[in-house]
Amino acid sequence: MKSISYPRYIDLHPVAHVQGRVKLPGSKSISNRTLLLAALAEGVSDIKDLLASDDTLVMLMALQQLGVKWEQREGSRDYLVHGVDGVLPVHQADLFMGNAGTAIRPLTAALAVLGGDYTLHGVPRMHERPIGDLVDALNAVGMRIEYTGNPGYPPLHIRRGQLNAQKMQVRGNVSSQFLTALLMAAPMMAREQPLTIEVAGELISKPYIEITLNLMQRFGVEVERDGWQSFTVAAGQRYRSPGVIHVEGDASSASYFLAAGMIAGGPVRVEGVGKNSIQGDVRLVDALRQMGAEITVGDNWIEASSNGVLKPIDIDLNHIPDAAMTLAVAALYTDGTSTLRNIGSWRVKETDRLAAMATELRKLGATVEEGADYLRVTPPAALTPATIDTYDDHRMAMCFSLASLDGAARRGVAVRINDPACVGKTFPEYFSVFADIARQTLI
Repeated sequence: MKSISYPRYIDLHPVAHVQGRVKLPGSKSISNRTLLLAALAEGVSDIKDLLASDDTLVMLMALQQLGVKWEQREGSRDYLVHGVDGVLPVHQADLFMGNAGTAIRPLTAALAVLGGDYTLHGVPRMHERPIGDLVDALNAVGMRIEYTGNPGYPPLHIRRGQLNAQKMQVRGNVSSQFLTALLMAAPMMAREQPLTIEVAGELISKPYIEITLNLMQRFGVEVERDGWQSFTVAAGQRYRSPGVIHVEGDASSASYFLAAGMIAGGPVRVEGVGKNSIQGDVRLVDALRQMGAEITVGDNWIEASSNGVLKPIDIDLNHIPDAAMTLAVAALYTDGTSTLRNIGSWRVKETDRLAAMATELRKLGATVEEGADYLRVTPPAALTPATIDTYDDHRMAMCFSLASLDGAARRGVAVRINDPACVGKTFPEYFSVFADIARQTLI
């Protein structure tokens, strides 16, 4: 995997115009789901265009420790994964999960169901990210998962349990990854009798469940659903390799470049995701259109541009919480106050993103009201040059690069991004790609 060395900070100078094409890295959500499904499946899976990032490396290393064999084709982002057909070769392991929620949550469910003696831990922030709803759901049906630190959070100790139910329940209002984890493990729990997973309360981030169901189907497992309230996996289904599977470009990463095209003229075209995407974050384009962007969508690309002052928005973003962060910075370029609603899940991500976003937007001169699950942003008459702290959060670093752009309403400013290396979590090359469309040399 390619490694990029970053300095302690990067200085971005004001940029009058952006234009160009961006080939997107693979989707993190699709990459890590695909890796685990390929590992659990029967047969060899040829995964094309896997994301090269810290989070996928965490999953690859964990699978390797568990005895799953894989090879990377030299000079490519293609991997061959040799499935174990639901039987892990290694029954005892100590797994480091970094800060990868897309790795630790599904692995917790899979390891609990398959049986063995495993410990899972990560960086300090991972030990602050909740996992209690998932653990409670699994333990309630006979699994044996213990907390070795604070109850409700990693680190975890997983030991062999015994499934004793055909129905289980999980809360849906903290993270959709808990339901994703149970769904992906469901075929192993439904070997002899069907299993129904019920969602208690509201389910957030529904498009991510759509990704999970789509990929499970591609690996041969069908899930019957009753709206968003219950999901049933029939007995006797097994994951089978689809042979070759392509990873879409990351729609969350696309958001920064599409917003850049909207703010600073464009056109900017992202390649690797388009009208047939299985990712919910492509719906960000609806919000960009509301703000005044001109959007064109092709089979495998999306293009954004604009030629006027952007309009403020008042919008529920529960369905696209990651891409929603981009809109918070784009709101600086509108001619009024924008309100981003139903984004409480930001508080349990790589950092408390609601608090972090409010703090950093204020550095740029914005008036910000931070609620329990909303953010209200009023842009200043002129942006203030600022040093942006990133909280070891890749999306904070990428979002705030947009403040260097000139828009129709106000000009971009000099922005210093601290700890730019945090983009390695999903998009190691981000700042060089951003510099390309900005025709800028990074300092």
